Amino acid sequence: MAATTHTVTNQVPPLVGYDVYTADRALSEAVERHIEPGVLPGAQEELGALGRAAGSAQAQEWGAQANEHPPVLRTHDRYGNRIDEVEFHPSWHRLLGHAVAAGLTDAWGRPAGHVRRAAGFLVWTQAEAGHGCPLSMTHAAVPALRTDPVLAAEWEPKLTSYVYEEGLRPAPEKAGVLFGMGMTEKQGGTDVRSNTTRAEPLSGEGEYLLTGHKWFCSAPMSDGFLVLAQAPGGLTCFLVPRVLPDGTRNVFAIQRLKDKLGNKSNASSEVEFDGTWARRVGEEGRGVRTIIEMVAATRLDCVVGSAALMRQAVAQAIHHATYRSAFGGLLIDKPLMRNVLADLALESEAATVLAMRLASAYDTDTEEERAFLRIAVPAAKYWVTKRCTPVVGEALECLGGNGYVEESGMPRLLREAPLNSIWEGSGNVQALDVLRALQREPQALDAFLREVGKARGADHRLDAAIKDLLTELADLEGIEARARRLVERMALVLQGSLLVRWAPPEVSDAFCASRLGRDWGTAFGTLPHSLDLASVVARARPVAE
Repeated sequence: MAATTHTVTNQVPPLVGYDVYTADRALSEAVERHIEPGVLPGAQEELGALGRAAGSAQAQEWGAQANEHPPVLRTHDRYGNRIDEVEFHPSWHRLLGHAVAAGLTDAWGRPAGHVRRAAGFLVWTQAEAGHGCPLSMTHAAVPALRTDPVLAAEWEPKLTSYVYEEGLRPAPEKAGVLFGMGMTEKQGGTDVRSNTTRAEPLSGEGEYLLTGHKWFCSAPMSDGFLVLAQAPGGLTCFLVPRVLPDGTRNVFAIQRLKDKLGNKSNASSEVEFDGTWARRVGEEGRGVRTIIEMVAATRLDCVVGSAALMRQAVAQAIHHATYRSAFGGLLIDKPLMRNVLADLALESEAATVLAMRLASAYDTDTEEERAFLRIAVPAAKYWVTKRCTPVVGEALECLGGNGYVEESGMPRLLREAPLNSIWEGSGNVQALDVLRALQREPQALDAFLREVGKARGADHRLDAAIKDLLTELADLEGIEARARRLVERMALVLQGSLLVRWAPPEVSDAFCASRLGRDWGTAFGTLPHSLDLASVVARARPVAE
């Protein structure tokens, strides 16, 4: 029987076989801006290769397979011996191996390392976000370990290695290792000072035995973990290796894997310590201070990861509208759809520009930049990660019913979108952290205001927003209850100032009119019709020039 009713027309070709990096003008321009000329060509070559890999059919298939075949916990072997291993699909290992080989765990010791790594993380996350967790924690463990020069000398070369070796073996036998982290417990969650895991000192210098549990421990097949436990001197940071120096397994009982909303390819676990050998990192009683630099680095990755999800969602939406016809013409030429796409593109570009500015501050590493990061990182973490879910949801809607179908890839993006807002401290934690910096570290606010002040006088709406922000900052009454409102305004003013300085006029004009000038509705697609929206959409279209 002839399939006369199944002639396929007006279906959009897949967005595949393109360079994710060079097609993202906001990102590639940020790399050019923040990397000095002598280093730039090599960085662009690396990122271009990674971008082509991320946009390939092969990488997209790896991402789909890793998501469709989530990790499986094996607590015991066939004979009843406890092994506590997690099996991943081969595509997970391919994604992780490619990422490590691209330097996504190496930022702290090479020129422009943080900008290069952040750009690469933003690019490669678009293939599949789940494997970003061990990459992020491995990268972020370096500053915590540097509080102990002996531990740093032992572990840092392997953490920053470009070699990925799966499987549990003693770290000295591996060319590269991965790290995880365990802080939260059942009774406390974010309140890590209420942790009940105990650390009992041994006779060896800096050696302890841990007893307790961790409610969330990601990437349990990592080679080592930074954890918090109560030592005699108070809450302390420890390094827990999965395999001991003599080749035996450390006590690391994986109770179960979390059944999560999204992030399916990544194994998030609950673990028990019962006489688990550990080495102290930093001084007793200073665990939070020791691990806080790791937390700050992973918070930045939350911003970068959300920017990546937004970029991929917006790229898919614009690509769909470029090829899909409806009501007598292409969707991208319809004024209302163009308004929606431009609005989404603004949010994506603002997130990317802010993420890369923060990464550049890590590379500069001056007292001024460190003070700026103290406020800018939690403010960006609060706002950018909050914006991710509505952006991805609206982009999915641009594909109509096709976007609601798993084959489009959009549902996977949508399920992933809320994660970064929760991981490493949810919205209230970030807002309160900004308040803490405002109250205790006046130099941080000074650095933040100097940064936004660099764009003063260039746009009257930005100037007015800065003035309003200063008024809010001067009013301490009810400050905790309105912390979210304040931090939102700080993030928007910072994004606006960066776009005014660096983005094309059509982008900064639209952002300032809507986000700062309040000429905007409560849903995407409500930008002033008089703006140059076609240019905003064209700039965000995922086609390399």
